[in-house]
Amino acid sequence: MDLPDDLDPARAWLAAFLGGVVSLAVGAAVFPRVVYDGFLWRYFWGPVDADAHGASCVVRTGGATERLYSQSACAAADGIAVTPGYTTVSTISYAVVLVFMLVGVLLLLQRLEVRMTPRFYVALVPFMLLGGALRVVEDTNVAFLRAEAGMLLPYPPVALIISPFIYFVMFALTLATLVVAITLARRGVLEAYETFVGGVGSVALVGTVGWLLYISATTEIVEFFPSIAIITLGGATLVAGLFWWASQRYAKFVNDGTGYLGILVVWGHTVDGIANVVSLDWTGAIGTGVTYSSKHVVNEATVRVTARLQPAWLSEAIGTAWPFLFIKIAAAVFVVWVFNDEIFEESPRYAYLLLIAILAVGLGPGTRDMLRATLAI
Repeated sequence: MDLPDDLDPARAWLAAFLGGVVSLAVGAAVFPRVVYDGFLWRYFWGPVDADAHGASCVVRTGGATERLYSQSACAAADGIAVTPGYTTVSTISYAVVLVFMLVGVLLLLQRLEVRMTPRFYVALVPFMLLGGALRVVEDTNVAFLRAEAGMLLPYPPVALIISPFIYFVMFALTLATLVVAITLARRGVLEAYETFVGGVGSVALVGTVGWLLYISATTEIVEFFPSIAIITLGGATLVAGLFWWASQRYAKFVNDGTGYLGILVVWGHTVDGIANVVSLDWTGAIGTGVTYSSKHVVNEATVRVTARLQPAWLSEAIGTAWPFLFIKIAAAVFVVWVFNDEIFEESPRYAYLLLIAILAVGLGPGTRDMLRATLAI
C-alpha cells in the first residue's frame, strides 16, 4: 500500500515511537508476568539492577526481586535470574532501537536544517568521551558498595548512567545542547553553534573526570595509575598519526571521503583496543591489583581463540588480548576507506550520522575501560 504523498516522515516516526512506548506500557500492565517480568525486566531492567548493586545476579520470583552475590547462590536460585551485562535478546533489541533512533535523529537534523560539517563532528567528540566517563562514575559507585561504604549515587537514579539507559541520557543531553545552540545562533547570540556544543560537552567532561580524580585523591577505595591513561592515549595518538602519514604517502584514496576525520575514527577505536589490552593483560604488571574480564562477544572470542592457538609461554609473556587491538585498527581503517566522496555527496547528513555512531561505539567504551583501569575500580 502506497503512503500518502503528504505524510510527514517526522510525524510518522514520532507516532511509531509513541505507539511502541504505549504498547509496552499497556502490555506490562495487562500481562505483567509475561511482558514485564519475562521481557522488560529479564533483558533490560534486571541486568541494570545487578550492575548498579555489584550483584552476581538478581532473581525475580512472584513479582519480587532478590540480589545475590555469589555464583553458587545464583545457580541454586528459583525464578528468573539475570546477571549484569548483555544477552543476545538485549543486544538485538538495542541494535534495532539504535537504527530507529538514528532515523529519528536524521529526520530531526533535516527539520532543523543542521549543517553537517567536520567542525560539527569534532564538536560532538567531548560528548562521546563524557558517556564513557559517566559509566565510570557508576563503576565507582559499585566500588563503594563492595567496600561497604554506601552508595555515592542512590538507586534507581544511578540507573540513568548504566547501559542501555545512559545512551538515551546522552542522546537527550546532546540533542538539548544542539537545539539550544541552534536557537541562539539563529537569534544572533552565537556566531557558530558548533563552538557552543563542543564547549558544553567539554565542561561536562572536565567536571566528571575532575570529580572522579577528587574521589581518588580523598578516599582509599579509588586509586590512581596515570600510566594507564598515558599508555592508552599516547599509543592511540601514535597509531592515528602513523595511519595518517602512511595513508597520505601511499594510499591517499583511503581518506578521500573523511579527510582528517579519519584520524579521529582510527584514534577512537585504537583507544578502545589499547584500553582492552592493558585492562585484560597488563594491570597486574602495572600493579593495580584489579583483574578484568571480557564482556563483549568479539573481545571474548578473540581472547579465547588466541589462548587456544598461541603457545602458553607466549601468552604468559604478552597476554592474549593483543589481537583485539589489531582487529579494532583494521576495522577503523576499513570504515574510513568505505566512506568515500560518493557517500558524502549523495547523503551528507546520513554519512556524518553513521560516522558519528561508528566513532561513539569505539570511543565511549574505550574511555570507560581506560578510566576504570586508571582508577583501579
